[in-house]
Amino acid sequence: MLQDTQNSKSTKPTKPSSFKTATTYISLVVFGAGVTLAGSYLLSRNPLPNASAENSGNVLAQIIPNNNPDTNQRENFVTRVVDKVGPAVVRINSSKTVATKIPDAFNNPFFREFFGDQIPNQPQQRVERGTGSGFIINTDGQILTNAHVVEGADKVSVILKDGRTFEGKVLGSDPVTDVAVVKIKADKLPMVELGDSDSLKPGEWAIAIGNPLGLDNTVTTGIISATGRSSSQVGVPDKRVQFIQTDAAINPGNSGGPLLSASGQVIGMNTAIIQGAQGLGFSIPINTVQRIANQLISKGKAEHPFLGISMVSLTPELKQNINSNPNAGVTVEEDSGILIAKVMPNSPAAQGGLRAGDIIREINGKTVKNAEDVQAFVENSQVGNELQFKLRRDRNDIQVTVRPGAFPTQR
Repeated sequence: MLQDTQNSKSTKPTKPSSFKTATTYISLVVFGAGVTLAGSYLLSRNPLPNASAENSGNVLAQIIPNNNPDTNQRENFVTRVVDKVGPAVVRINSSKTVATKIPDAFNNPFFREFFGDQIPNQPQQRVERGTGSGFIINTDGQILTNAHVVEGADKVSVILKDGRTFEGKVLGSDPVTDVAVVKIKADKLPMVELGDSDSLKPGEWAIAIGNPLGLDNTVTTGIISATGRSSSQVGVPDKRVQFIQTDAAINPGNSGGPLLSASGQVIGMNTAIIQGAQGLGFSIPINTVQRIANQLISKGKAEHPFLGISMVSLTPELKQNINSNPNAGVTVEEDSGILIAKVMPNSPAAQGGLRAGDIIREINGKTVKNAEDVQAFVENSQVGNELQFKLRRDRNDIQVTVRPGAFPTQR
């Protein structure tokens, strides 16, 4: 495990993926859900405590009065947002040719003699296809979508709401945050307006537009159910995102589409749902999307600061469990703080002097309360810049300086 992770009882290990399922988290995530190969995350696990499902069913009953007698009196804030943003929401189709290698055993003369022409001489090829959503961020044709929508694609096509189709080029893709940028050759295109996801509050209106299950330009509404959901809580522990939770319906094919405020600004990128749950959708905050997209456009890749530790937020119960486990490898004397459970050899953390068993109290003079705070602090830092850690070690307070490295490109 090369990135900084948060240990918890609900977190399970991950494994590499094929193009067909985009990115699969063991027993947690299945992309596409049948009709699409890269439509959205489908998280298979016990559902999180969710906001009341009653709210999502009454959204359209809250009609904003229209004081202009010359316009349709049925118009409301949702229809105005859809009219404003809808033309800038696109459908993204991707495809990849996959060769199936013939097992070496079938080259044995015995098998050849027995099966004859039934064994192919050349690798078999098939084309795998996926679909998702995206939104145009400037008039020159730059489009934001999820990395898993275009992952490994040989061909990407973009279909606008007016029916025009363009060949897309992937400028960059970041699997750590699941953000990608696609470019099409066009001008004078409709574009969205980006908002500020840091100012969001639970209870605000949320509008999703996308292409779920191949049904283009589908609109759903709801509220912001919560903000700051950690990747561990959502079930994708190797991502570095503090997700927005919404009860606006999100389905396979919505991936990469915009989550909008009541004023029509993009506040998030829809990316994940939890299987078997209702009203539990997740979006990447637009501030995170924009920060990563700027790096992808300028450099073709995104850099993520990396320490190389596994950590967990301490509780009295966890302390007791660790101390009663003879195989734990550490003894915990604190009831709170962030316990470093493991330090990777030769990592920036190891080089800076962090040790398994250390309790993190502060970073750069700011108190951190849980593992999510530490991960967010590191992610928002710069590669090579110093981070001052205040630690509790062997009943003593100490200071350690660590310079984060770049997140390894190979897992």
